[in-house]
Amino acid sequence: MILRTVAISLLSWAALSCCAAAHGGHDQAPLPPGTDWATRHMSEEHHMNGFDAAVFFHLHDYDNTGSWSPDDIRRTYGLFDQSTRNIPETRKAQIAQKVLELYDFNHDGLISKAEYLAATGNGVTLPDFGTGPGHHGDSEYEYEIHHFEKYHGDDAKEEDLVHPEDIEHFKEHDKLDAENAAWEKRERLGIMEENIPQKFRRRS
Repeated sequence: MILRTVAISLLSWAALSCCAAAHGGHDQAPLPPGTDWATRHMSEEHHMNGFDAAVFFHLHDYDNTGSWSPDDIRRTYGLFDQSTRNIPETRKAQIAQKVLELYDFNHDGLISKAEYLAATGNGVTLPDFGTGPGHHGDSEYEYEIHHFEKYHGDDAKEEDLVHPEDIEHFKEHDKLDAENAAWEKRERLGIMEENIPQKFRRRS
């Protein structure tokens, strides 16, 4: 099983390399006590210790609309991540609403870049709601930044990728590959019964 999962890792190197370009270097200076949440988020989740408000805004404007929606706020705080699945929905809604209250000056339910920069310039910072550092990358990104970089690095060899986190990560690749293969096989066979509405299916 280990050999198979390690072999699959070759398919992921390109994805991991792409992820590395989305954040800073591997070695991050320790942050002093009392560091604000956004700075800690950028250090832990993006490996960036040098940034300005405009960079932070654009990095978290996920759909490039020029504004943050409540869903953008939730994603930035990692509230769509599995690590926050035990946080009640009401609490997640409160967090998004609190951030809007801090930055949404015209009360349109969105935070524009101008609003964010103006509030930041007046000393407003994103609160720490105690929900974690804000995991908002996909599984490849989270694995790469929180495990691969920390325990392996750019000079890692295939035989090094045997930690439980490595095996679990590439086990997920196994699962996805199997699902894709099964789907392609069914497509080659023609019509798939599960895609036919129940009322049109042949009754046995």
